[in-house]
Amino acid sequence: ALAYLGGFHQPGPHHLKVGVVGSSAQQQVLAQQLKDHLGDAVDMRTVPTEAQARGLLERRELAGAFVPGQQASSLLIASGASDTTAMMVERIFAPMALAQAQPLHVVDVVPVDRHDPTGQGMFFYLVALTVGAYSAAIAIAAAGAHLWIGLRAAFAVVTGLVVSALATAVAGPLYGALPSHSVAIGALGWLYATAIILVGVGLHTFLGRWTTGVMVALFVMLNFTSSGGVFAPALQPGFFAGLHSFWIGAGLLEAGRTLLYFPRLGIGGDVARLLLWLAGGAVLVAVAALVERHRDLRALPVAAAPTDLEIEETVAA
Repeated sequence: ALAYLGGFHQPGPHHLKVGVVGSSAQQQVLAQQLKDHLGDAVDMRTVPTEAQARGLLERRELAGAFVPGQQASSLLIASGASDTTAMMVERIFAPMALAQAQPLHVVDVVPVDRHDPTGQGMFFYLVALTVGAYSAAIAIAAAGAHLWIGLRAAFAVVTGLVVSALATAVAGPLYGALPSHSVAIGALGWLYATAIILVGVGLHTFLGRWTTGVMVALFVMLNFTSSGGVFAPALQPGFFAGLHSFWIGAGLLEAGRTLLYFPRLGIGGDVARLLLWLAGGAVLVAVAALVERHRDLRALPVAAAPTDLEIEETVAA
């Protein structure tokens, strides 16, 4: 309740990056009036030409751009970046055209695929991967607790591959929720799932039966709400928007969304985020291995000191 209602119940813009197209004094006054009216809800700027505004949307530097006209106005959006953000942009600018008794033509510069009409295919793929990964982590950690932790880590890597392959096959070829780049997204899913499983295997050494609750908190409560799959961080409270900048789910979702709809942009930062979480999981497993080794050594039976009679018998022999 705290996570989902806190992250989703009241979406509203916070420093949403939008623009007004034009360089005349009239357009600059319009942009300033909007900024004064909306306050911190938007970061408003003017863009000299419509072509430049389109480029900014294609580079994900703007969420929307209003193009005022004499007879009709246009609104540029990019639903591929976030369908809910595009709807919020329309809600912001539609009253302007209505006040001028003008029609408003909405132009989707980066539209979603017809098989992914809400643009949330990556989010549900993320959900499937996560449930499979943390369930596998708990199973490996609990059922394999008697095994050497290096073997458990190997199971984590292989199971991460299986979970990713299954989820990608369902999301891609079966349902078409991943319209393109499904192999690359599946590889990122492997990194993601393996990182989660390694974290679970490592945590189990320290938390035991409490691992399940902690995994749900880390990878469901905080992960889904901060991923940007339902609402972009600019529409969420500051806590979840802040998590979006470094949490693992946001890394996978933004990398996948970029591959699907903004392939000319790089995903290096998001891949680095996944690799850092993977490295964190590996370090946690390594620390757990040292702790388990120390426990095993302490559990070894200590030989009792020989009695005087035993010493005398030994000397006599």
